[in-house]
Amino acid sequence: MATVSRRTFILGIACAPLLLRVSRVTAASSKDAASAFRVRIPGAKVEHILSQVRAAHLPEDIGDPKSWQFGMSYSAMRDIVHYWTTSYDWRKSETELNRYPQFLARIEDFQIHFYHVRGEGSRPVPLILTHGWPGSVYEFHSAIPLLTRQGFTVVVPSLPGFGFSSKPIAKPVGPVTTARLWHKLMTEVLGYGRYGIQGGDLGCIVSAHLAFQHSENAIGLHLNLVPPPGKPDSELSAEERDWLKASQEFRARELDYFEEQAHKPATVSLALSDNPVGTAGWILEKFKIWSDSGDRFEPTFTKDELLTDVMIYLVTGSIGSSVWFYRGLLDETGGKTFPGKVTVPTAVADFPKDLLNGRPPKSLIEYGYNLVRYTKMPRGGHFAAFEQRELFSADVADFFHSL
Repeated sequence: MATVSRRTFILGIACAPLLLRVSRVTAASSKDAASAFRVRIPGAKVEHILSQVRAAHLPEDIGDPKSWQFGMSYSAMRDIVHYWTTSYDWRKSETELNRYPQFLARIEDFQIHFYHVRGEGSRPVPLILTHGWPGSVYEFHSAIPLLTRQGFTVVVPSLPGFGFSSKPIAKPVGPVTTARLWHKLMTEVLGYGRYGIQGGDLGCIVSAHLAFQHSENAIGLHLNLVPPPGKPDSELSAEERDWLKASQEFRARELDYFEEQAHKPATVSLALSDNPVGTAGWILEKFKIWSDSGDRFEPTFTKDELLTDVMIYLVTGSIGSSVWFYRGLLDETGGKTFPGKVTVPTAVADFPKDLLNGRPPKSLIEYGYNLVRYTKMPRGGHFAAFEQRELFSADVADFFHSL
C-alpha cells in the first residue's frame, strides 16, 4: 500500500479454463437468474500442476531450514511438496467444495461465484461472509453448518479476481467496488432487503465499506479484524498511542508483502503465475505466521486444508488477479481503509494471534463504530473461521441473535 499516515490502517492483508457442470436456476426470491455451479477441473489441468511440483527445484538451505524467521521454512515446504505429490487428492477436495449449493451471478461486469446455503428455522437471517487474501471461500466451509443450524442463511462469495469469480479486465478492483457488488448480490440477485455482514482480512475492509454504504440494509456488522479510524493526536489515550507505536513496528516486520502487492502487482503476478511451488510458499508462510499454530501448521490446519486453499488459486489461475486486489484497494481508498463512521451495530471478535495492526484498542474501535459487542477470544489467529470454527460461529450467532 502507499505511504499513509501512522493512524491509517494497513492490513497485512473470466475464470481460467474449467469444466463446469452448469444448469440454469433462479433463486426463489431473486430478481435476476443465477446459474448453479459445480467445481470440476479437467484432469489435464491438475496433472500439469502436479508435474510442475514434481519438477520443482527448491533453493539450497542457507541457515536453519526449519526456521520461519526469514519467510517460508524450506523444511516445511519439502514436507508439503512430498505430501502434495504422493498423498494429496484434488478430487476429494472438489467433493468438499461441492458440498454446498454454489452459483454464478452476473453483477455489473463480473461473474460472481458464491455459496448460498439456507438456514434452519422459519425466518433464517441472511448473512454474507467475506474472505481475504491468501484465503478463499473454503475458509468458511466448516463454519457453514454451524451457522445454518443456528438460523442463518449463509452467503459466501469469492472476491472479484479470486477463485471462481471472474477477473477484472480494464482496471483493478478494490473494496469499495466489491461492497457495491455484494449489496447487489444480496438485494437484487437474492432478494434480501436486510442482511448481516461479517468479514476478516480484506473481507473486513469490504464489510466495513458495505455497512457504511448501505447502513439501511445492514442488520449488523461482525468483524474479526478491524480497519481502525484515524484520531487526532490530541485525543489519543496512552493505550492508543502505545498501540499505534506497536502497530508501526509490526508493519515494518510483517507487511512488506502488502507494499509489494499494492505497488508492484505486475511483478508479483509474473513471479507467481504458473509457479505452483512459488505460489504455495507465498501463501503458506502467511497461514503459518498469522495463525495460532505454534511451531507447526498441524493440528491447526491439515495439509489437505492448506493445499486445497492453494489449489483454488492454481486451478483458476487467480493468484495474479488476487494480488491486483491490493492495487485496487490503494486506488479506491488512497490507503484509508476505514470508510467513515459506521453507525450500524458492530461486534468485534479479537483473536489473540491475529495481525496487531488490525486489533486496535476498544476505545479506538468505539471512536469509529457503533460497537455493541467486543469479545476477547481465548485462542485463535487471523483465519478465524478456519482455525476456530466453534468460537467464531458462536460469537457471530450470539451477536446477531442479540439484535
